[in-house]
Amino acid sequence: MAIAHYIKEIGRGRDGARALSRAQATDLFGQLLDGAVTDLEVGAFCLAMRIKGETPEEMAGFLDATAARLQHLPASPRATVVLPSYNGARKLPVLTPLLAMLLARDGHPVLIHGAATESTRVYTARVLAELGILPSDATAAVAAGSVRFVPTAALCGGLQRLLDVRRVVGLRNPAHSLVKLMRPCEGRCLIVTSYTHPEYAQSMAATLALVGSDALLLRGTEGEPVADARRTPRMEGFRAGQRVLVEEGQPGALVALPELPAGTDPVATGRYIQAVLAGDMALPGPIARQVALITHLLEATP
Repeated sequence: MAIAHYIKEIGRGRDGARALSRAQATDLFGQLLDGAVTDLEVGAFCLAMRIKGETPEEMAGFLDATAARLQHLPASPRATVVLPSYNGARKLPVLTPLLAMLLARDGHPVLIHGAATESTRVYTARVLAELGILPSDATAAVAAGSVRFVPTAALCGGLQRLLDVRRVVGLRNPAHSLVKLMRPCEGRCLIVTSYTHPEYAQSMAATLALVGSDALLLRGTEGEPVADARRTPRMEGFRAGQRVLVEEGQPGALVALPELPAGTDPVATGRYIQAVLAGDMALPGPIARQVALITHLLEATP
């Protein structure tokens, strides 16, 4: 099979391109994940979609194709909190592991999945290693009160290959948004996902609603799914796709800024997280608020 007829539709530029139906998007993305197309076709797809942008229907189709090929983790006895971690730290310490460990301390099973998509950032996996949490496969359920990190390659090799295209062409493609929306485990789960730019807030929210997700959506720290420790962001909840504002957010920074590690060093970040968990350093208010909202959404989701 080939995807040239799809590229012809999506590759006409921002004004001339036509959106694919959900079924067409499913077929197209399935071929990409299966490695059934040439590298040239993959590149053409990535560049065309970067110019055109994805519609919610297209993203839903991409998610359908991915779901059919994912190595899903088995269901946990309690609803699993899913933290997609793909942006890493550029200027600020990556505190996704802190969010995960706070949720696990409250008894929730927490799944972090991710991959390093650039070479200049510090990623969650490095901080988790400092905390004694190493990568694992997707064969077992996440136990209540524990944190598991599963690399994207262990969930779907084809998806990892699409993420790696960024290292060649220097641009994101739909896979970079998809990984923040996908459901990598069976049973009940709540996806905590984030965006970097306002336009993605609308497109991601529309997709979460279309596919009926249970989720929390916020503008996270440099694209990570954890609230910025220096300010309380707007946060929206989704219950079976039904959208509800759960935190209006506050303009500007907090009156009293929390003490944070300087820079992104994973060793210093790991030590800071351990100090917060031990009560030796204060938990930033925005992250405490995010933990409370996640718990509320889990309790309200049947």
